[in-house]
Amino acid sequence: MNKYFPGIGRVEYRPDAGPEDTLVFRHYNATETVHGRSMEEWLRFSVCYFNTFRYLGSDNHYGERAHQRAWEDASHSLDNYKRRMIAAFELLHKLTVRYYSVSDRDMAPEGDNFDETNSYLEEMVTLAAELQKQTGIKPLYYSADLFTHPRYMNGAGANPDAHVFAYACAQVKRSLEAAKRLGAENFVFFNPRDGYQSVLQRQFFRDMSHMAQLYRMAAQYKDKISYKGQLLIQPKPSDPRRHQYEADAMATMHMLRHFGLEKQYKLYIKPAFSRLTGRPYEHDVYIAAAYNMLGSVDASDSFPELKATSDICARDVCDATYVMKCVLEQGGLQHGGFTLGGRVRRESVEPRDLFHGHILAMDTFARALKNAARMISDGCFARSLQHRYSSYKSGFGERVERNTATLEDCEDFVRKNGEPELHSARYEHFESMFNYYVYPPRQ
Repeated sequence: MNKYFPGIGRVEYRPDAGPEDTLVFRHYNATETVHGRSMEEWLRFSVCYFNTFRYLGSDNHYGERAHQRAWEDASHSLDNYKRRMIAAFELLHKLTVRYYSVSDRDMAPEGDNFDETNSYLEEMVTLAAELQKQTGIKPLYYSADLFTHPRYMNGAGANPDAHVFAYACAQVKRSLEAAKRLGAENFVFFNPRDGYQSVLQRQFFRDMSHMAQLYRMAAQYKDKISYKGQLLIQPKPSDPRRHQYEADAMATMHMLRHFGLEKQYKLYIKPAFSRLTGRPYEHDVYIAAAYNMLGSVDASDSFPELKATSDICARDVCDATYVMKCVLEQGGLQHGGFTLGGRVRRESVEPRDLFHGHILAMDTFARALKNAARMISDGCFARSLQHRYSSYKSGFGERVERNTATLEDCEDFVRKNGEPELHSARYEHFESMFNYYVYPPRQ
């Protein structure tokens, strides 16, 4: 555990650290109790294998690989994947996190045929299981990569070719088996290629029915092999190239409910994606929680002006506080946690920059956790909201809440009470309260 990051020990909590001490936690203290639980229990941090170890500083438009790593030769050889995994567990151990998030293609390369591919995966899962036994670390989520290979260029579950659909399902089957063996807390589906580029070349309901069939078969096989992990779906926003069927939390939940799958699945929300659709950063987190469908959160950020996610390390305490307030109000993420999905910049070429990025994100959400806990404990937002909805506590409003009012009742109420009074939304009051906790006055 000291081969690829020499000179870096296990990251410690040092609240008195100075501004240049960026290899210590200033705010994240795993054992500190906040709102009745330890920080570690609330946050359950996980390192994203793909963005941490498969992104090598390339630029799709303007440049080649910039990150040169001692463990990485950028090949698809099994030896390279093994070195990468050993480096990953060293980073996980030194960051003092208990989880990582990984897909089958993160772990092992494609072979020349289906059997060879699965043979490679079996060998790498065996290595991961050994490393997990040594360290006590395990996957927060496992997934099947149903988008990287050219076979999935027209989608996976929504592919118009039944042969590709079958391949995707077979890959999910093997991935569920790996998830069970590694003790993954969750199994995630994110299918960015399941969408359409033109309304002329797709049959929408047929596509979504096929996706639902994949999800149904996955849930059935999960039960068959007695895998206890939670099934999750990550909604994807529309982008200039493709319109996803699972464009946001609401669309995904509607599809699940329509096909009777809402009890088998929850959502893995990437708040940064909300910005791409023009909604607030935290929008999908609150929508999913409102329907008791919030399962896990991606702790990364994006540049909304780019109209595309760049998966940068989370650093905005204000945004993170919105998310943590919601998570605390719903009592936490039962099987999920916060995946550190940000990648370091292309120009951050030193291996220690990987630590800087993850520590930055972990401290950001630790501060947000404390902010949210104070908000909830003080009760200011609860009192203000209770006042705003006070008309529903009795009389006609109470009947609306109980779902017993009719249109005739509404008309009678209006005839009796006339024109409603205007009540301020007090938007600035709520934002000012929020800022008080995010940027508290100096003592």
